[in-house]
Amino acid sequence: MGSIEEFLKENKIDEVEILVPDMAGIARGKILPAQRFLEGMARKNLRIPEGVFVQTVTGDYPDEGVVTSPAVQDVYLVPDERTIRFVPWYPEPTAQIICDAYHFDGKPVEISARNVLTQVIALFEKRGWRPEVAPELEFYLVDVNSDPDSPLIPPVGRSGRRETSRQAYGVDAVNEFDPLFEDVYDFCEAQNINIDTLTHEAGAAQMEMNFNHGHPLDLADQAFLFKRTVREAGLRHKVYATFMAKPMQGQPGSSMHLHQSMLDAKTGRNLFANKNGKDSKLFHHHIGGLQKHLAAVMPLIAPNVNSYRRLIRDSDAPINTHWGYDNRTVGLRVPHCEPQSRRVENRLAGADANPYLALAASLACGYLGMVEKLDPRAPVEGSAYRLAHTLPRTLYDALHRFNASRPIKDVLGEKFVQAVSLVKETELDAYQQVISSWEREHLLLNV
Repeated sequence: MGSIEEFLKENKIDEVEILVPDMAGIARGKILPAQRFLEGMARKNLRIPEGVFVQTVTGDYPDEGVVTSPAVQDVYLVPDERTIRFVPWYPEPTAQIICDAYHFDGKPVEISARNVLTQVIALFEKRGWRPEVAPELEFYLVDVNSDPDSPLIPPVGRSGRRETSRQAYGVDAVNEFDPLFEDVYDFCEAQNINIDTLTHEAGAAQMEMNFNHGHPLDLADQAFLFKRTVREAGLRHKVYATFMAKPMQGQPGSSMHLHQSMLDAKTGRNLFANKNGKDSKLFHHHIGGLQKHLAAVMPLIAPNVNSYRRLIRDSDAPINTHWGYDNRTVGLRVPHCEPQSRRVENRLAGADANPYLALAASLACGYLGMVEKLDPRAPVEGSAYRLAHTLPRTLYDALHRFNASRPIKDVLGEKFVQAVSLVKETELDAYQQVISSWEREHLLLNV
């Protein structure tokens, strides 16, 4: 508590936002006066309903299951002092801090996304392994859209025109929104969000931000805060930033590519490369685990009905879990790099995924491969789009595979798997009540 109190006093903080990520990765929590926050922290009185962890994206709750509503019971929040940061867009001095959730018997809340990732990391630590990750987050800038029935369109840049063609890696295309990204970089610097490279992706006004490699929990925290930061910067410039997996028809989807490597916890040596620089057996086992189990964790890396619109053939997104060297058509790409940087890039996850759960799921699959000593299939040369589509095609299919996987339940927790299933089934029920414009256009007078 000492370092937190010092931070607040030294920076004359008036208010504190206490944050937890819900299942969708949305920031939930409370805003408190600084002194009230310190008093609540000392007395374990920073409380929140456990139901927030099963709140759906529509604001509803499952009718039955592990937690049914915010009225069931409270849990208490323990701020992680390593995550305290400024909120740079407020005029008054304001801090934010990410919290872990506990029951009043002292046990962690099993359905908390941050706790799930912490548990997965602990599995590696018990074996002397230290995972390192680096997310790459894609997102679109779009015009402010107040009518959900209206298609999204790219915003007008400083040239006074909208993008109408693909401008992959276009420097001038990024500079169309230079004032917005100046705010993004300033906000990230103030929050110690360690972003690296900004590029224009293939879609109209689609961008990608890369993060530097680091500890999975730290990178999940940064990605969680980065999404909020980009949205805020966009609003200041009368633009929406969206992390939907497939926001616009005819444009590529947005991914959250996950680079992951494995270090010896004592020496820091990259365990994915042998002393001669070649791939290690442990590296191949990690890939084997990703190949075997990723299809079973798709509700965590492709969590929404919209997510599966991205995962189609010839669309800059994978359709299977094949792997290959520097091959961007496969689900698992091994970039050309020095042995000390040997890593695999999981290209399946969408930008719409909760970063804590996407990282937990991807690392869990690799972990299972390492302990089960699974061998991967042969690497693919050429296009993997010529091969079978083996990933789930809908969230329904994904949930079926998720619930049928005993190894995933053992690693992520039975209660957590049940909670995810209930939330996603509730969202699917809500989605099924909506009649789309496609149905009205093609079925109204033709069937």
